[in-house]
Amino acid sequence: MAIRNIRELGDDILRKNCREVKEMTPKIQELIDDMYDTMYEAMGVGLAAPQVGILKRIAVIDTDGTPYTMINPRILETAGEQEGSEGCLSVPGKAGMVRRPNYVKAEAYNENMERYEVEAEGLLARAICHELDHLDGKLYVDLVEGDLYDVETGDDDEE
Repeated sequence: MAIRNIRELGDDILRKNCREVKEMTPKIQELIDDMYDTMYEAMGVGLAAPQVGILKRIAVIDTDGTPYTMINPRILETAGEQEGSEGCLSVPGKAGMVRRPNYVKAEAYNENMERYEVEAEGLLARAICHELDHLDGKLYVDLVEGDLYDVETGDDDEE
């Protein structure tokens, strides 16, 4: 297992659509293991494959000690609304206010390529939406209401 380089805003790969995973292979399993290591090392709660330069429909999420490996995920249902500060490992040191559904029901495949569903609220729902956007070449900065701000100082980018 290894820590991979996280691609940052401006890298073209972050704006590309990812391809479906057809089968679990040792290489895909290594990628997933590396993604968890990279996410935890960076103190993130989610990471999508394009953030480490791989255009595969894979995301890993852990908001509360329960890790979710999401292969070929898709959102089945959303409800409600939440607004909150959101950041991204690909946009280091910055955050912004983003509206997301407060409830999400999603389906994905686990590392054994078994289909499962997850129902989420709050932070986990936000993380699922955020990471699945990455798989379609979308970044949270596209959804920010107002300006991005510096996480350390609270200063916005317009100052």
